[in-house]
Amino acid sequence: MPFTDKEMEVQIGHMLRIGVTLAAVVVGAGGVLYLRSETAAPDFVHFHATADHLRTVSGVLHGVQRLDPASIIQLGVLLLVATPVVRVMLCVIGFARQRDRLYVGVSALVLLILTYSLL
Repeated sequence: MPFTDKEMEVQIGHMLRIGVTLAAVVVGAGGVLYLRSETAAPDFVHFHATADHLRTVSGVLHGVQRLDPASIIQLGVLLLVATPVVRVMLCVIGFARQRDRLYVGVSALVLLILTYSLL
């Protein structure tokens, strides 16, 4: 039984909903922790650059292990950014199951460009 375009659209739709919902839940949890922390009073007078540990994925993951609110919020943003990348990966797999070489190539090229731009 061939893998149809409709089935691929439904699976991609589910993945996008799950990705966006998961990102929103993680950002919301980080926001609640941030508001409950004693350091939640922001300083709007002086510009403060992003903390060094929030600039790398490994730094964010280490911060999440310590339940650092800013790291949890950053993880949610990373999940949101990763969602369309996973969508393109699913397209590569879906077109490969359909044996559509042209769209596998185009999707793989888009995936390479996305991956390169994120690194």
